[in-house]
Amino acid sequence: MSKKQGSGKGRRGFISRLLQTVKNMGGQDKGKHAPVRAVEPQTNKSQQEPQKRKSKEAQPERVQKKKKPSKPWVRPDIPKVEGKSRFFDFDLDDRILQGVCEIGFEYATPIQAKTLEHTLKGRDSVGRARTGTGKTAAFLISSMNKVLGEPKNLKTGQVRTLILAPTRELANQIYKDALNIGKFTSLNIMVVFGGMSIKSQKEKLSKRSVDILVATPGRLLDLMGDRAIDLRTVETLIIDEADRMLDMGFIPDVKRIVRRCPEEGQRQTMMWSATFTESIHRLIRTWQHDPIKVEEEEMVTDLVEQHFYMVSRDERYNCLFYMLEHETIHRMIIFANRKDLCEEIHYFVNCRGIRAGLLTGDIPQKKRMRMLEDFREGVCTILVATDVAARGIHVDNVSHVVNFDLPYEVEDHVHRIGRTGRAGAKGLAVSFVDEFGGYIIEDLEKFTGEKIVCEQAPDAMLDFPVPPVNTDFKKETYSRQANQKRRQDGGRRSGGGKRHHGNRRHSPRR
Repeated sequence: MSKKQGSGKGRRGFISRLLQTVKNMGGQDKGKHAPVRAVEPQTNKSQQEPQKRKSKEAQPERVQKKKKPSKPWVRPDIPKVEGKSRFFDFDLDDRILQGVCEIGFEYATPIQAKTLEHTLKGRDSVGRARTGTGKTAAFLISSMNKVLGEPKNLKTGQVRTLILAPTRELANQIYKDALNIGKFTSLNIMVVFGGMSIKSQKEKLSKRSVDILVATPGRLLDLMGDRAIDLRTVETLIIDEADRMLDMGFIPDVKRIVRRCPEEGQRQTMMWSATFTESIHRLIRTWQHDPIKVEEEEMVTDLVEQHFYMVSRDERYNCLFYMLEHETIHRMIIFANRKDLCEEIHYFVNCRGIRAGLLTGDIPQKKRMRMLEDFREGVCTILVATDVAARGIHVDNVSHVVNFDLPYEVEDHVHRIGRTGRAGAKGLAVSFVDEFGGYIIEDLEKFTGEKIVCEQAPDAMLDFPVPPVNTDFKKETYSRQANQKRRQDGGRRSGGGKRHHGNRRHSPRR
């Protein structure tokens, strides 16, 4: 045997004996030094239950307070006034009257009285009225009274009353008015428009039927395409501001929506428009059956004091800052035609330490709604807006309206100045007539039936210095961002889907 083999055997034997010794020592240490765990006595569950019962029995029983039954509503005593109609004089449900009285309505406006007289009987109607006359309350009261008078059990997603509005702000305002009037009813009232989650809107539609649905055409078509909504059960169709629908190119979309509703004669249809053009008359003949025409004689209220100042484009800011400095302003709306001009005015005012809000179609929807709420609550007293975005601004105590440039359409001027002089309060409307906007004066005189006197702006306004910039306010350029996004998307507008915009009456951006 070699030395290597012998040394290998000795080494292996030594290792095995060492392992055996360590193993024996570990067994002995474990027996000597292993800690002894104390075993806790297990308590019987039956012994614990009496203690729990005793603790429960020791606590005094709570006395449930009985809810007091709600007192029946009693109609307030509203005296009769010659030439005025009370809401009590119409055959309305008490739940609607309770909501109307809580809002503070006692007597119906002339346009409301003329409308309710016929629509409560189920007749179609077409109306023309300026903003602030209560036309929204008129068609809401009539449609709610019909739904409450004829209860029906419909399937999920089916609609009884459909109200179409051209802009999101207007749709949201109609929705809020419907909630206030129908506060004491159990009607399911819903609003759908773009810029918000369509998934949550589908979930609401999948739970129950809708008594009153307020919608913009684009989002409604999206929901119809997804089969989330059924318009075959529509009993009342209301189209608000049909002229604006025509201008914005929504009429092809509205036609698709109307075709999904029951035919004329099987539904009640109400249309409201600021003008009765040939295109509007064609829609009336197509969509309505023997409608009653409700029209207001005065397009501009006497409560609004108007001034048309002849100025150059460069002098407009001097006049504006003069008004901001010397006028007592509760709330002011500054209108401009183009979105980029609104952004410029917004920047000029804010960078000089005067807080102002901005409302255009390119601003994200949530921010637009938050800005409107700030304006209503008085957090922000100055608002710069375009015509389309401002269609839903129904805010009281607007003391001043400024037309930084005259609108392209005469009816837009009536809508602008109609934001002030509401609810019996006086207002001031100032229009800057520059070298590019004076052409509309003649058409405006024909539309309103009033003579317009253009006057030279006072020297104090023209010579007023524009305040220096005193804040580091960053200019917001939503229109540029929106245009870049549209170019990236291949020219499509936000909201998805292909839209037929029809023939626009004017080309400038709004």
